[in-house]
Amino acid sequence: MKTKILMAALLSGVVMTAGAVTAQPVPENMPERPDFATLDTDSDGTLTMAELEARANARFTDADADADGALTAEELVAQATANAEERVARMITRLDTNDDGILQMDEMQPRGGARFERMFERMDADKDGVLNEEEFAAAQERMQERAGGRHERGHGGGHGSRGKH
Repeated sequence: MKTKILMAALLSGVVMTAGAVTAQPVPENMPERPDFATLDTDSDGTLTMAELEARANARFTDADADADGALTAEELVAQATANAEERVARMITRLDTNDDGILQMDEMQPRGGARFERMFERMDADKDGVLNEEEFAAAQERMQERAGGRHERGHGGGHGSRGKH
């Protein structure tokens, strides 16, 4: 039963990923999205359920290090760690403007300072220049609602899977 649930989750991830708009940048916390050609294994210009299931099965097999047909917590952690290492390497490559292989504080500053300021101003409901707990919670709720709407419509991206911390 757990395997069926995991397979369904993997398959839904592949389907949501396949339906995503590929022109949008991939957020650092999202796994690499396969392109259409990768998913279209028979190169006929269409995606079948079998091709999507094959992708989900391949992801499961990749994570199943001991090939016993089941994923242990250790295997899932190892897969998540490998994915995180890949994302970090891409992030360093993208942000390391001085090409020294490490990130300094100035390289980590939010890009689009004006955009960041506009976002802060939208969150600051009472326009007092600071965010109180209620304004912060309301902003988080709006972001989750928007992310949930993207997932409900079958689009990838966003941060809908994050819970409140």
